[in-house]
Amino acid sequence: MNADWPDGDRTGLVTPFASNCPSRIVLDHVTSKWGVLVVVALAQKSMRWGELHRYVEGISEKMLAQTLRALEGDGFVLRDSRGTVPPRVDYSLTPLGEELAALLIPLVRWVGDTVQRSAADAA
Repeated sequence: MNADWPDGDRTGLVTPFASNCPSRIVLDHVTSKWGVLVVVALAQKSMRWGELHRYVEGISEKMLAQTLRALEGDGFVLRDSRGTVPPRVDYSLTPLGEELAALLIPLVRWVGDTVQRSAADAA
C-alpha cells in the first residue's frame, strides 16, 4: 500500500514525519480518544456542555474542557456563547470539523465492528 508521501530527501518539506511539523500537534488533538469521540459526537448535532458531557460517557469535565479548547483552537469546533442569563454555550463543528468527522466516522465504525468480530472470534 502506498500512502503517496514524498520519497527521498524531505529537506524543506513540511510533512507529519518531520520532527518540526506543526501538523503533529493537530494530529495529536484529532487522534486522541477524547478528540475523536467529541468530533464524532458533534457530527450528530450541536450540543451544549452538559449534553456533550453526558453523551461522551467517561470523559471528565477537565478533559472535556481541554479537548474542546484544543479542537476550537485547531479550527474544528465552534463555541457559540450567547449573552443570556443563565449563560448558554453551544458547541458545533466548523466546516473543517465536518470534513474531519467525515473521515473519523468510518474509522470509529471500523473499530466498533472489529472489536465485535474479535470478541466473537475469541468466544
